[in-house]
Amino acid sequence: MQNVRVCVIGAGAAGLCAARHLLVEPGVSRVDVLEQSDKLGGTWVYTESTGYDDFGLPIHTSMYKSLRTNLPKEIMGFPDFPVPPSEKSYLPAKDMLAFLQLYSDKHGVTEHIQFKCHVQMVIPKTGPKGELWDITYKNMETGVSETREYDYVFVCNGHYNTPFIPDIKGLKEYQGDVMHSHDYRVPEIFAGKKVLVIGAGPSGMDIALEITSVSPKVILSHHLKEKPKTVFPDNLVQKPDVVELKGRTAVFEDGCEEEVDVVFLCTGYQYNFPFLHPTCGIAVEENCVEPLYKHQVNIHHPTMCFIGVPYYVCAFSMFDLQVRYYVRSMNGSFRLPSKEQMFVHWEEEKSDRAARGYTKRQAHMMGPDQVRKKDSLQVTV
Repeated sequence: MQNVRVCVIGAGAAGLCAARHLLVEPGVSRVDVLEQSDKLGGTWVYTESTGYDDFGLPIHTSMYKSLRTNLPKEIMGFPDFPVPPSEKSYLPAKDMLAFLQLYSDKHGVTEHIQFKCHVQMVIPKTGPKGELWDITYKNMETGVSETREYDYVFVCNGHYNTPFIPDIKGLKEYQGDVMHSHDYRVPEIFAGKKVLVIGAGPSGMDIALEITSVSPKVILSHHLKEKPKTVFPDNLVQKPDVVELKGRTAVFEDGCEEEVDVVFLCTGYQYNFPFLHPTCGIAVEENCVEPLYKHQVNIHHPTMCFIGVPYYVCAFSMFDLQVRYYVRSMNGSFRLPSKEQMFVHWEEEKSDRAARGYTKRQAHMMGPDQVRKKDSLQVTV
């Protein structure tokens, strides 16, 4: 591997980690990190703005003002770069952002980030020595687009930025306010309103509890088999799934009805890669990104990898392991299997997960499986 040019899309934690390891590879001659915002940190950047930024691009971050890490800082860092000691274990977003800035500066990544660069198109092509990539990006300040050629592409644009909107009967016709947690920042916007929170994942639970401080009644609708053990205040009630919205009334699975002022969707996010040309061969269906070998290598074009697709993981350590695994394949420490073998592996993994009760939408959900996932990458790193 000599004079290898690499493009990293995104300067969140995954992109910073990718660049950190690429920059110390002797055979890598160029590392460009393309970031559409004016700051590094990805989803850890807090802004009160919602909707679109000054350049007409969707606001990327889903960070709300009070958010703290839901994992202790002791397991939030990178294997070779832990979060600095402090009295708190569960840190506010600003502390995690400061940590990522420190990590980036320490490893010389920051100077390789091109801010306010919006990736418009990624297209594979055949070069004299194999596969290459044409990547077109726009400098949002000058308005000028440029296409540059690379040998490898690391896709690190995150997956907490494109809201998933469930198919609920009557949602489009609902006469009250509808909002997704992507646009939530502070609870005061719900003052005096009866709020229906749909979804009891980590954010849904956290935000529902926060809203009770200003709302006369919060209804938390979910399909968890076991009710959360959280002790909620008296103005929060739990209900099963919503089956229909009529006017301003929510109809629940148990037949009960409640009139509400706001339908607040805490229903998660979907993977979105709008810059990938169809010839990249990547499809997203029911939130399953495929075909990916080990949830990261584009089987059709193995010189493209995705960092950070698995979720319900110790994220930063997983990013680090994924990056080191892939970089080892780049520098010849080991060879990836053939495309045919990777396809077989991908199909076998999907079948195995289906047999263990995972749905297609949960294709990249790890949880207890993250140990197995890490073991599969440790073989070569």
